Amino acid sequence: MIYIYNDYAGTHTTALAAAYHLKEIIQSERKLTKEEILNVNYFNKLTKDDSGKIIFHGIDENGDSVYTLGRRSSKIVVPALKNLSFILQNKHQFHEKIIFSNTSPTVPFVMSIGGFLSRQLKIDFIGVPLLIIGAKQCCDNIFRLVENTKQIGKFSSEEKVIILENEKYK
Repeated sequence: MIYIYNDYAGTHTTALAAAYHLKEIIQSERKLTKEEILNVNYFNKLTKDDSGKIIFHGIDENGDSVYTLGRRSSKIVVPALKNLSFILQNKHQFHEKIIFSNTSPTVPFVMSIGGFLSRQLKIDFIGVPLLIIGAKQCCDNIFRLVENTKQIGKFSSEEKVIILENEKYK
């Protein structure tokens, strides 16, 4: 199975989702620390030039691949990738299930502002603290989104490609 967590920039909630999925950070009763957040691979590290790149994060405990994708504001990237996946599956008898899981609904406003200040304007001294606050606000939702994504992957056997919009995690 292939999991692809996606959102606007692919460097904040997607990075956290991949880290939760791979158990690089562990969910607990407490909020994540600043150090835990900043040590997540790719967290606040990608630039606009990385948009559209599918970035490999690792293999989970079940042998499934975990990736992230920054799709910017395009509404057609994921449907296009779904269509491409069907073409490849049919042409090459590729039978691995692919799950696209949108992490955008988990993004709090403060994280959006922090990401803009840090990634777009390069004002890290204001943007990064806001990103930390936002990550702490949404880490529980991201964890639940990841757990739900994994459950759907495990139990939905008919569909070859699944797109999860995850609106219930707003």
